[in-house]
Amino acid sequence: AQQGRVREKVYGKQKIYFADQEQLPAASDAELRGLDGEIAARSSQLQALQQSCRHMEAELKDLNSSMTTPEIAREIEALRKDCASYTEKLERIKSATNHVTPEEKEKVCREQQLYRREWRRRKRMATELLDAILEGYPKSKKQFFEEVGIETDEDHGVVLPATV
Repeated sequence: AQQGRVREKVYGKQKIYFADQEQLPAASDAELRGLDGEIAARSSQLQALQQSCRHMEAELKDLNSSMTTPEIAREIEALRKDCASYTEKLERIKSATNHVTPEEKEKVCREQQLYRREWRRRKRMATELLDAILEGYPKSKKQFFEEVGIETDEDHGVVLPATV
């Protein structure tokens, strides 16, 4: 600082030292334009490298999320075993001799339809009868069912089967 190469500034108890820029040669306009051109070139180079880096990171992410060759081999082997077991099961079903004939199926469907119709008819009759009793009953329907001991289909989560 005493020789004049470094300048000193005092801020309270602190001292700051920095190079004396007056001793440096002044840059010409041509040098400044050259430096500006170099800055622009380096900035475009930086943007290109950053874009390339983002592209490579995206590619790396895709590769990391995909399966490796040993994992794919294990997956293929597991799928082949599943396929073989399903094929075997299909062959067992095809070779079984206890198939249901269309006549038997039709008979079972008719019986189910008959029982379903009867279930609906009896439920409707019981509901009409209980509604008639409840017209003159002073308490709620739920209290009446509890006193008499009636259990409904809804209490047990039973639903009439759909029509086939």
